Amino acid sequence: MQNVDFKCELRDPQLARIALKKLGAQFVHKIHQTDTYYKVTDGRMKKRESEGEPTEYIFYHRVDRPQPKLSHFTIYTEEQVVQRFGSRPLTQWLVIKKTREIYLLRGTHIHIDEVEELGHFFEVDALVSPNQHVGRCHRLIGKIRKLMGPALGESIASGYADLLQQELDNAA
Repeated sequence: MQNVDFKCELRDPQLARIALKKLGAQFVHKIHQTDTYYKVTDGRMKKRESEGEPTEYIFYHRVDRPQPKLSHFTIYTEEQVVQRFGSRPLTQWLVIKKTREIYLLRGTHIHIDEVEELGHFFEVDALVSPNQHVGRCHRLIGKIRKLMGPALGESIASGYADLLQQELDNAA
């Protein structure tokens, strides 16, 4: 599967909620998630544990850049991970804990994340489908970014694990 995703700092979560309501985004729910990242030779792998949801393993490829970017991903069960990566335990890298507010706008997921040790972030995931090609995903993300205005901060090139690793390296 593929999606176009965009992540940035969130300066004002309350202003973002107001802007999302004006955009017509539907609040879905608020959830606590723990993402355990593993070292793999190619791509990225994380185990996502969300309260009340089955555990997912998400394997993906994505270029680190601050603009919206295309991601290729596969969601696995634990059994499928063993089939794909072998029975030896994967080497754990980092754990990210966050509270995520999920909104839906025309089939696109919008997240307001509060990430432990990192702060607030805004993320948009537009799923590529026969009805929504890559160009359309980019345009939709562009419109959302523009309408969110001053609630949003600087664009983020990498994922939360990379940001946390930078924080840990800077503290050392």
